Amino acid sequence: MTTAQADGWLNALAKDRGDLDRSSTAERVADKLRASVLDGDIKPGQQLNEKALGEALRVSRNTLREAFRLLTHERLLVHEYSKGVFVRRPDVPDIVDLYAARRVIECGAVRRWPHVDEDARRAVRDAVALGLACRERDDWTGVGTANVKFHQALTALAGSARLDEEVKRLLAELRLAFHVMGDHEEFYRDYLTLNQSIVDRLDAGEVRQAEEALLTYFDRAEQHLITGLRAER
Repeated sequence: MTTAQADGWLNALAKDRGDLDRSSTAERVADKLRASVLDGDIKPGQQLNEKALGEALRVSRNTLREAFRLLTHERLLVHEYSKGVFVRRPDVPDIVDLYAARRVIECGAVRRWPHVDEDARRAVRDAVALGLACRERDDWTGVGTANVKFHQALTALAGSARLDEEVKRLLAELRLAFHVMGDHEEFYRDYLTLNQSIVDRLDAGEVRQAEEALLTYFDRAEQHLITGLRAER
């Protein structure tokens, strides 16, 4: 490659640096919106107001629309022609696909329990403790958030930043389905106990049994959500 050719593609990149800056900002905006979904602050079917969000985040309309595009690709948002952008409502095929992915990722991560450091184990236990504390305060939205943290901590046992990011996206999509179920206490009550039982097995060195319990958990949760989504229609 000649010097002129090298300069040519570098100059082309320089011309596009404004787009790169917008993309980077859009990704940060998308991260904030995704976190709001994970925390249960944004609900399925909710319309996102461009003007209000742009003012709150102090970003341009173009940046915000790019963030919307990213989250639409992740199936968290949907654009309805002439109406605007809405938070997506997952359907039954979404649930089946999401749990297929979670079985592979989280069960594989759980097998790493004997090989990880104490900080990684403590994060799993702390998420369960947070859920129990929220239950004592009758904060069932908080229990839901603690449940998300529990599954993120399980995934983190794998020691892969790529898997951590992927599960963050999967759980955000699932959190939208959890909202459709209505009564948070009715939905989360039994799963909090199951989380505790999985940790108890891990702490007892019963890794295979913990993995089997997690698989049973996923089977139950998947069917629970599918039944709820079908009844909601």
